[in-house]
Amino acid sequence: MGRRWRWSVIYSPPLIEARLVRRHKRFLADVELEDGSLLRAHCPNTGAMTGCSDPGSRVWLWDSGNEQRKYRHTLELVAAGADWVCVNTARANQVIAAAIEEARIPLLAGYESLRREPAIPGGKGRFDLKLSDAAKGDCYVELKSLTLGLTDGCGAFPDTPSERALKHVAQLRRVRSEMRCRAVLMYCVMHSGVRIATTADAIQPAYGEQVRRAMAEGVEVYAWRCLPTPQELIVDGRLPFASPPPDSP
Repeated sequence: MGRRWRWSVIYSPPLIEARLVRRHKRFLADVELEDGSLLRAHCPNTGAMTGCSDPGSRVWLWDSGNEQRKYRHTLELVAAGADWVCVNTARANQVIAAAIEEARIPLLAGYESLRREPAIPGGKGRFDLKLSDAAKGDCYVELKSLTLGLTDGCGAFPDTPSERALKHVAQLRRVRSEMRCRAVLMYCVMHSGVRIATTADAIQPAYGEQVRRAMAEGVEVYAWRCLPTPQELIVDGRLPFASPPPDSP
C-alpha cells in the first residue's frame, strides 16, 4: 500500500482543557477549569454520549470569543479512557464538506458543485450535502457523527434511538429508487479508538434493518475516519463498515 494521505482542520483558537462536572439538559455541560473555576458550556450533541459524559473526564472546550452568545464556550472533545472523542456533531459536516471541496475524499470527488443542507426532493427536511455535476448527475449525502465506541475497535451508530436518523435513511432509499441518482449515507467516525463501524442494532434494531435495506437497494454506505485530537481533526481515510445481520450478538 502507498502512503496514506492525511488532511486536517486545526482548532483556532486552541482548545481549553478542563474536567467535566456534569452534562445536563442535553445541551449543557458544567466543567472545572485548571484554575478551579467553574464554567458552563454549550454541548452540541443530541445523543446519549455513552462513554463520553462521565463526571471527572478530561474535556476540551472551544472559545468562540463571542460575548453575545449565551454560552460562549462549546464542548468539543472528551477523553474516553485512552481515546479522544469529538462530541460536537456539527464538526462532522464541516470537515467532510471541506474535505470534499479539497478533493480529499475520492469516493465523492469530481463534482462541479457542493451545496450544504439541500431540501430533500419530494420530501420534508434536508440532507446534509448535495453534489452536482453535468456528467455525473446529482448525489445526495447524509452525514452521521459516530461517537459510540464498543469493544475491539468497533464503533456503532446511533448511541440512542433516533427517529430523525430513521427518516433520513428512508428518504435516501426513496431518492435512490425514484430519482435514480446517487444516495450516500456516510458515518463520520469521531472516536480515535474506532477501527470498524456498524449499526447499533442492540440500541435501535429498526435502524440497522433500514440501513441493510438501503444498501440492498443501491444506497452507498461508508465510514470515514475523522481522527480527533486536542489540536486538530484529521480526515484520515475510509474505515470498514459492516452492518450486522438481525439477531446477531
